[in-house]
Formats: sequence, C-alpha cells, structure tokens
Amino acid sequence: KGRLILPQVQVIRDLLDHNSGSLIVKESEYKKMLSYLKTPPDIVICDSQVVDKIIKDTPNTVKCTTFSILFSRYKGDFEESVKGVFSINKLSKNDKILISEACSHHPIEGDIGRIKIPDWLGKYLGFSPKIDISCGMDYPDNLSEYKLVIHCGACMITRREMISRIEKCKSAKVPITNYGMAISYMFGVLDKVLEPFEIKYEIHKRKQDKTNTEK
Repeated sequence: KGRLILPQVQVIRDLLDHNSGSLIVKESEYKKMLSYLKTPPDIVICDSQVVDKIIKDTPNTVKCTTFSILFSRYKGDFEESVKGVFSINKLSKNDKILISEACSHHPIEGDIGRIKIPDWLGKYLGFSPKIDISCGMDYPDNLSEYKLVIHCGACMITRREMISRIEKCKSAKVPITNYGMAISYMFGVLDKVLEPFEIKYEIHKRKQDKTNTEK
C-alpha cells in the first residue's frame, strides 16, 4: 500500500536516464490532470488493471500502453506474447491454463493472478476455466497439459530466465502470453495498447486466423 511496484520504478528510472519527463497520477485523477496539460503526453503508461478506463479517458491521438506490456518486450519475447494471447478465444471448459508469477508473495484480497485474471477469464469466456498457479522458481517441467500460459511481467527474474520459460512453452507447443496482453485482449483494447510498437494488431490477428484455418 502506498508504494510503486518494481516495473513502475524501472520504467520511471529509464525515462529519467533518457532525459524524459514523467508525470505520475492515480487513475482517479488522470482525466483531470490530462486536461491541465497544454501539450499532450507522447505516451501514457498505465497499470494493466485499469487499462480499459485509461483508454476511454485518453484522446485517440495519444499513444497508450501498460507497464506489463512494456515488460513483455523488455524481459521476454514480444511477438510470442502477442501470438499467444489469441489462444484465449480457443479455450474450452476442459482446457487447463497456467498462471505463472515470477515472484513469491503472500496473496492479498483482489490478487491479480489468483483472483482478478481468473474472474476476467470467466466473464470473457462464459465459463470458469481450469487454472493452476505457479510462483517463484516453481515453474512446471511438464507444460504439455496446458493450453495456455499467462505469465506476469517478470520484473523479479532476469530476461534470460524469462526467455528460458518461453522456450520451454515453445518446445511443448503451448502458447504463452503475459498479464498485460491478456487483460488488454479481454477488455477489447489490445489494438490500442500495441500502437506504440511496430507490431500491428490486425495484421497479427489475420496471421493467427490463417494459421487456425490451415490447421
């Protein structure tokens, strides 16, 4: 309570290192603060849990993404994370999902990995999927039983370790995505949060649709 989480700290540090300014506000104050600015920001970066609200309050001309999505690029394989998120639409009641956290922590009320993402998945799919949780270094060796892995931003592990986890999924032919991608996809704003990057949502979606048709 009352603290910036590690991804936020690292992003702010990177902005400062590149001689950029950052203005930090709570989501409740965002729209009002935006109206005070004479020049709109070059980019808005928000917590994935409030991405739908922030997108609604952000002008179409301003780019917007989330901390978790930045980390899917910084710590992992951005393309794989985008490809993996489309697997959410293919899930059925008997499929198993792994939600993986890189750190070990005591779950709190409204925990994003254990409570919120499973709830959002249930609402999006129309049924409650079967979900396993892994945390810390407790990453399963046998991933073949899962239809999708949804990983956290990986701020507590090295990029090498995160790439290793992604490679294990690829070897098992299991799609992997991360929290920010999954949340943005379920909220229907993935195209917007991918705007700051070279990858285009619609192009990638067509590739996935074509692959599924050929299968």
